Amino acid sequence: MTSSSQTRSLALAGGAGFALSLLSGLPASAHGLAEGGWQSGFAHPLLGLDHLLLLVGVGAASSAIDASLLAFALAGAVFGSVLGLAGAALPWAEALAALAVSAVGLLLVRTLRGSGGRPAAGLAGAVVMAAVAIHALLHGQEAPGPLGWWLGAGLASALVVGISSLLTRRLDARWTLGLAVLLCLAGGVLALVPTA
Repeated sequence: MTSSSQTRSLALAGGAGFALSLLSGLPASAHGLAEGGWQSGFAHPLLGLDHLLLLVGVGAASSAIDASLLAFALAGAVFGSVLGLAGAALPWAEALAALAVSAVGLLLVRTLRGSGGRPAAGLAGAVVMAAVAIHALLHGQEAPGPLGWWLGAGLASALVVGISSLLTRRLDARWTLGLAVLLCLAGGVLALVPTA
């Protein structure tokens, strides 16, 4: 291993550790915290680690696999929100929301390490749509009625997805693979963390 590759590996490990230490102060799940206007809606997707990691994963997947995944994510968000607003419930929804992060991470790992190349857009889209729909269903159950909250949450979500998509497009594939592995592990850990 050359000195520059050792430096990059050390920087990747250090950056991941620093990011995890910053994020460890956030609640594992922000479900149940939805209230208020657009500012509260904007903050909501950023407060729960599962929300934030899923959004980052969707952005990375859209960059590494296909930009059409963004349409699947939007469809999942609308579908899940409508179901949640209608009162639909899902057993073990909080754990499933965390495992959805792992599912997107596994999709990325398969894409970046798989010998078969990129997965079909429909299959990848179904994974992304289901992952987002689970989170959106929880939002629909907890969100207040005002449209402002939904606009704020949508804006924050779009910003996180867009920024992560742009960053992963510019970074070396090894960084994206490291992010994918982190998503796989973090989703599993968050699924085991009891929610308040």
